[in-house]
Amino acid sequence: MAHDADIRTLAAVSTATITTILLKKGLRNIWMRGTRPLSPGQPRLVGRAFTLRFVPAREDLATPESWFSPRSTRGAIEAMPEGCIAVVDAMGITDAGIFGDILCARMKQRGVTALVTDGAVRDLAGVRGTGLPVWCGGAAAPPSVAALTFVNWQEPIGCGGVAVYPDDVVVADDDGAVLIPAALVEDVVAAGAEQERLEAWIIGEVERGASLPGLYPPNAETKARYEAAGRKS
Repeated sequence: MAHDADIRTLAAVSTATITTILLKKGLRNIWMRGTRPLSPGQPRLVGRAFTLRFVPAREDLATPESWFSPRSTRGAIEAMPEGCIAVVDAMGITDAGIFGDILCARMKQRGVTALVTDGAVRDLAGVRGTGLPVWCGGAAAPPSVAALTFVNWQEPIGCGGVAVYPDDVVVADDDGAVLIPAALVEDVVAAGAEQERLEAWIIGEVERGASLPGLYPPNAETKARYEAAGRKS
């Protein structure tokens, strides 16, 4: 399992860089579609995934009475550990809100880092007012039971077309949310900081008028110049 120090380090690595690193390892499907920042200026956040899953609404199960069940979104929130990112499979359905302001306020109070879902939230102004960072597919007034049945938490899910397992690591920023398999976190951490340094140097070269062929991606000559610059700094 990823160490807490590794997870904190990932806050300095963009989702764009992470997708490039994982692409080189053969993982192409790790960006969760429909996960956009709900509010401008949300910081890049990192945490272990705490998963929740919905299925299509079935009228005998998706009722307001279901909210009183021990197996409900309310029960799931009470099981969330501090520092996790709640990742919710809402099947991409955005015409019902899975969480509103009260549930988000409780998540914030419990120390949940963020909510990531391919679905929607409701009570938009209230959700923003809780201070809980949210990445989602939009806002909708109807409650979850209008379109979805809650099933369970902490089991494998599909969010935005990406397979997410409990305790995988999620990084979310302005480009959306990406998934890092738990077994690959240390590899991404090791490569991420260096990739960010390289790209910052390349940006500097571009600003000085360098052309892209051989610069990005760097050829052998460019790599040698980059390494020499690093030795001088």
